[in-house]
Amino acid sequence: MLALIGGTGLNTLEGIEGFQLSRKEGVATRYSETAVEVCVFSYSGVELLFIPRHGDGHVVPPHRINYRANIDALRLAGATQVVAMNAVGGIDPQLCPGSLAIPVQIIDYSYGRVSSFYEDNLDGVVHIDFGEPYSRKLRAVLLDAAARANAPLREPVLVIDGGVYGCTQGPRLETNAEIKRLRSDGCTMVGMTGMPEAALAREVGLDYASIGLVVNWAAGITQDIITLDEIYSVIDAVSPFVHALIREVIKPS
Repeated sequence: MLALIGGTGLNTLEGIEGFQLSRKEGVATRYSETAVEVCVFSYSGVELLFIPRHGDGHVVPPHRINYRANIDALRLAGATQVVAMNAVGGIDPQLCPGSLAIPVQIIDYSYGRVSSFYEDNLDGVVHIDFGEPYSRKLRAVLLDAAARANAPLREPVLVIDGGVYGCTQGPRLETNAEIKRLRSDGCTMVGMTGMPEAALAREVGLDYASIGLVVNWAAGITQDIITLDEIYSVIDAVSPFVHALIREVIKPS
């Protein structure tokens, strides 16, 4: 079953054409004192799971998200694939606000986050292969879906195949010097929620891929000050395409 993790700009699927909320399930997990609410939606007869990673009302900042509880709840609810929606800042000149990227690599600059299921009461230390952090198969599905969503548009949305996601701690935005460092490290986009989410999904055997929605230029790429009003204006403008892309991912073959 497909699961969708919503980020900034996609806090619910309710109200999006074609999606019907079937039920909400409270999923108990050992990584949270309270049950994790997983929404079960249907689209064209296909069910999918949905979690807003920032919580109901978008109130949980990136560094305080219980990534382990979210991923474990999706696993327990029957997910086998996870598509993550991530708002990012564009570092590469191609990644202008309003474009999308399906990243192929990630560099983790976050700190202090609980980042593994394999920490306590182990029979032995566990190391996962994480050389390719995103599922090739699921990335291909997203790219094909994006092409189909773009097909009827007179002005197609730019969708980049590839890129390197730099995950910073947040919740503040980065300094100009930090972005300069990320760019020299090879990052093409920057966000705050890509890790440890991707690694946790790998630990429990879930195929995982990301849709990076570019909502602003990263700090120092232009002389403009980054404002939330401008970020949400970009999100509003590109949301219809994002919704169409998601529909194409889910649509029965």
